[in-house]
Amino acid sequence: MKTNNNINTIFLAALLVFATLVCNAQQQPKIFGKTINAESINAETGKIRCVTTEYEEYLQQKSPQRATNAEFEEWIAQKIVARKTKSAAAAQNTTEVITIPIVVHVVHNGDFLGNNENIADEQVLSQITVLNQDYRRMLGTPGYNSNPVGADVEIEFCLAQVDPDGQPTTGINRVNMNVASWSESQVEDVLKPGTIWDPTKYFNIWVCNFGSDLSDVLGYAQFPSQSGLNGLNNNEGSASTDGVIIGYKYFGSESIYPEGNYAEPYNEGRTTTHEIGHALGLLHIWGNSWSNNTCSYTDYCDDTPTSSGPNSGCSQHYSCTSYDMIENYMDYTYDSCMNIFTQDQKERILAVLDNSPRRASLKTSNVCSALAGSEDFKLLNGINLYPNPATSVLNIAVADNDLPDSYMVYNSLGQAMVSVTVTSASSLTIDTSSYSNGIYFIRIEKGNESKVLKFIKK
Repeated sequence: MKTNNNINTIFLAALLVFATLVCNAQQQPKIFGKTINAESINAETGKIRCVTTEYEEYLQQKSPQRATNAEFEEWIAQKIVARKTKSAAAAQNTTEVITIPIVVHVVHNGDFLGNNENIADEQVLSQITVLNQDYRRMLGTPGYNSNPVGADVEIEFCLAQVDPDGQPTTGINRVNMNVASWSESQVEDVLKPGTIWDPTKYFNIWVCNFGSDLSDVLGYAQFPSQSGLNGLNNNEGSASTDGVIIGYKYFGSESIYPEGNYAEPYNEGRTTTHEIGHALGLLHIWGNSWSNNTCSYTDYCDDTPTSSGPNSGCSQHYSCTSYDMIENYMDYTYDSCMNIFTQDQKERILAVLDNSPRRASLKTSNVCSALAGSEDFKLLNGINLYPNPATSVLNIAVADNDLPDSYMVYNSLGQAMVSVTVTSASSLTIDTSSYSNGIYFIRIEKGNESKVLKFIKK
């Protein structure tokens, strides 16, 4: 009898261990062939903020020509040193603001505009606003911080105005692909290659409904390639997928455009800020890989405190020093508590934009400039704002006295300042004397055409 009890105890213990293993396996899904670390899954939401690391490992396995993490870090470190040396010799910091042209591919399944994954233009525009606030550390916005190591990255983003066929575009490419949701293999083999615009001229962002193995993922990015390794084609197999892809509920800002489709607490546009950070060469603040409670990994940025893993919510969970930078865009915290890129992160981004294939060419792309002489979009192409920067008055100049129907002015938070129905040329003069100094946007409409322009109030 005693022996039977021992056997029963051993059997029950083994059964419990087996059940625990099964449960853990269910909680740790595989994406791109990699098991997601349990600590990367938010305990409150069940969401996986980012799978860029797993995606990069997948790309390296798929294309052995692609540089390894160690090769990339050796390469980029030299470029950063060269950049800093050049800046020191010039006795000045970077003052040029880089503009990156974006195309947003809104991939849907035939839903009406503004429903489900076929998100409204305003939700897309709210995301562009967030990117500009975050990468410019814009005063008076959620993207501002007073941290001593906080940086204005001096990058701005614009929606493309010319498509790959040389025709006018809003920079929002709506594609009905008759697919309700997308798995990782469908995204990589069908969605991206079938819709991508030339990645040497456009930074591609896809917004879709994730499904299957990507159901709980917020987004991921393609890490930049390096150049200059003798005998290696480091871009093999990746040009047709280069960019960032985001689940539609995590794209845009509910604070700026409340009528959109969002999922809290990832509803303020920081998933896209995070993923573009990866696409421009930033690692998570704990580095490329990590294991629980280990402080031996690095993001190669000295001004981000060492971290042993991702933080979640808006509180610290891992601490290798007395301070976790939970505000950093490259952590896993909620959108509402993110507001920092550091000076070292900025240097890394700018080195990538100077040297990495398909990143460097974005700096000279002219697709954010409207076409001249287009008959179909004659009004939109003929519009100019002056003086810009403005002080007390801003004028809208039109070609051939062809008046628009209306316009609306927004501040950098997306809040409407004024809405005007144009009745005469006098309607095209805007009193800006009461506006605070900063960046504003004006959306001009005529018929089915619309155009968004930016101006600065000083």
